[in-house]
Amino acid sequence: MIRTLFVFVALVAAPLVAQPLAQARQASASYFPPPGQWETRMPAQAGVDPAALNDAVQFAIAHENQAFRDLRLYATISRTNEPFNSPVGPTTVRGPVSGLVIRNGYLVTEWGEPARVDMTFSVTKTFLTTMVGLAWQKGLIHDVNDRARGYMPLGVDLFDAPHNQTITWDHLLRQTSDWSGTLWGKPDWADRPEGESATWPNRKMYEPGMHYKYNDVRVNVMALALLHVLRRPLPDVLREEIMEPIGASSTWRWHGYENSYVEIDGRRVQSVSGGGHWGGGMHINAYDMARFGYLFLRNGKWKDRQLVTEQWMKQARTPGTANPEYGYANWYLNPGRKVLPATPASSVTFRGDGPNIVYIDWENDLVVVVRWMNNDALNEFLGKVIGALRPRPTA
Repeated sequence: MIRTLFVFVALVAAPLVAQPLAQARQASASYFPPPGQWETRMPAQAGVDPAALNDAVQFAIAHENQAFRDLRLYATISRTNEPFNSPVGPTTVRGPVSGLVIRNGYLVTEWGEPARVDMTFSVTKTFLTTMVGLAWQKGLIHDVNDRARGYMPLGVDLFDAPHNQTITWDHLLRQTSDWSGTLWGKPDWADRPEGESATWPNRKMYEPGMHYKYNDVRVNVMALALLHVLRRPLPDVLREEIMEPIGASSTWRWHGYENSYVEIDGRRVQSVSGGGHWGGGMHINAYDMARFGYLFLRNGKWKDRQLVTEQWMKQARTPGTANPEYGYANWYLNPGRKVLPATPASSVTFRGDGPNIVYIDWENDLVVVVRWMNNDALNEFLGKVIGALRPRPTA
């Protein structure tokens, strides 16, 4: 289903220009959707060419990922080269290619099944790093360059092995920790293993901070470490401090694994996963993903509340030394427009398998969510959306 929205209204917000966050337009001048609804605008009234926007949507639909819709099969059969690849968390059967476009804060088009709750895979990591940011804002984590070991209670040996003792929160956030060990039955070396299989259990070791490696075991280590810092289930903290304030629905769920339970202050609590690599992670609809992206488009502020500090956003958008195209997980950066040539260098994408994409563009005052479109079509699709922001003259 495609629905391009036609409601008469004057344009109330001009596009952002590429400036530091502190110089961006203040959120107080912006529209914020109330819970359960998102005000719509005619594409033309939002500075969008309707025909060109529809062309972008049709392009997305034509490039749907044709892999298994049963995401339990998708998670196992697509990773046959990985040992320990059996899912241990819940999965879904996904919907069709879907998405929506938010321009100047208003919904201008949507397609597919944006209300469907689906796995969002590694976009979950962005929710997780935001939770680390909340702990940092509260002073529970004093400095991201502190060693994580110093924040663990007596008896928690996540970072006791000699190789793991110097790992900092920043290393965990940037996926450069090189944490070594097994968590929830999954060895670190079994996630996206490299080289010959005989060498996997004795992989090359790197000093923490020196080598970028995308690894869900290590992200799950960060989630468990954060649980010990906050001493509350992470979904509860996310709901109270982010999702309810931004008006998200009650349908999203953040799952862990069937064996990822620990005791916190005498309570049995599930440690959630940072993705859907083995099931679990964030299950959410496209509207709630867009609200989360829109929070960051408005520089962490929702109406009159600064939910995420601009300093945290600045840190999240700072390129890592081991991977300049990656900030905090899962903030994908676009330095020199190398990753996404059709988009501004200042743009950011939150990315997960499927793929699941939240695109944030401060220069064009734009949030785009697209799910289940082929990953190699992303740049051209976003280029078409951005191209639609320049209305063509009528004959």
